Amino acid sequence: MKSLRVVHCFRSPVGGIFRHVRDLSLALENAGHKVGIICDSSTGGDYEDRLIADLAPHLSLGAHRTPMQRHIGPGDVAAAWRTWKLIKELQPDVLHGHGAKGGFYARAFGSMLRVGRSRVARLYSPHGGSLHYDDDSLTGKAFFLVERLLEMATDHLVFVADYERRVFAEKIGGPHTPWTVVYNGIAPGEFEPVSAAPDAADFLYIGMMRDLKGPDLFIEAVASIAAKRPTTAVMVGDGDDLPRYKAMVERLGLTNSVRFLPPMPARKAFALARNVVVPSRAEAMPYIVLETLAAGKPLIATRVGGIPEIFGDAAATLCDASLPSLAGRMDDALSDPVALAATMPEPTALRGRFSVEAMADAISAVYARTITPA
Repeated sequence: MKSLRVVHCFRSPVGGIFRHVRDLSLALENAGHKVGIICDSSTGGDYEDRLIADLAPHLSLGAHRTPMQRHIGPGDVAAAWRTWKLIKELQPDVLHGHGAKGGFYARAFGSMLRVGRSRVARLYSPHGGSLHYDDDSLTGKAFFLVERLLEMATDHLVFVADYERRVFAEKIGGPHTPWTVVYNGIAPGEFEPVSAAPDAADFLYIGMMRDLKGPDLFIEAVASIAAKRPTTAVMVGDGDDLPRYKAMVERLGLTNSVRFLPPMPARKAFALARNVVVPSRAEAMPYIVLETLAAGKPLIATRVGGIPEIFGDAAATLCDASLPSLAGRMDDALSDPVALAATMPEPTALRGRFSVEAMADAISAVYARTITPA
């Protein structure tokens, strides 16, 4: 396959989308392609700034950041204009949008490039994104209408889980354009086990601090268990709702039981607790679940999104995204940690399905099929 100029466009340089784009970009560069990224400059903190600074020298087309607001508003006009100029300058063969806003820019501006006789391929990976909206809400109806219209400007859809494809079909319809499911993948070194430190807490939450990810459920579950037995927890991450969660911990009298730490690499955080909890209300294909299982850590996770696809035959061990179910599973983990560990999928069984190499090879094959011949 000839070398391609690939530009990934996404809004938020945090969480799973950023991890996916970073890993994919590096793998594509190693395969001989020229890759660049365009993302928001107002999201993330020092940790994300360091990650982008470390990534940029490895990208032939660079790492470009410009303000992109999360919600639709007047600022979108200026943001769109800046993003359009960047995309036009980079002259991509493949324009791959990730998430709702990245997907909009990639398909809208890719179509504008085609007016100028560019043969750019326009790809879209939802990563949950607008699919998380309720299809009965006015906001959801508006987003899904936009998605239906944008599908006409989409050359290929790349879903990170079959669950995501099914939700797309239920809420938007189709898909009527070619599509592929490609699971997220992690590096070989992440399959090395991580042991808990001697002073490790009972439970770890690591991720974005927003209700969709369930930090409030986690705190309430810890409070429920702490009423019966001593319980400790660590919460690692950042986000606009972080002050609210800190206030919640104080209100529930958990200041001596729960501590907050800023974002850090997942494998560093894994040593801080004996059990990892993913209390999400909605997900696509969360990296933190893959990372936790690969590291051999006991995991308590909700039965949402693509998580059951990761667990396979062990999916029965997952819990509901409700306080009674989550607190019950966490309490059981303290009572019988051996039993919880025995239900985890074997890390070796995950290697073939969830590796960076498999992910990059599959997406490269999509690019090859999608690119318009000269």
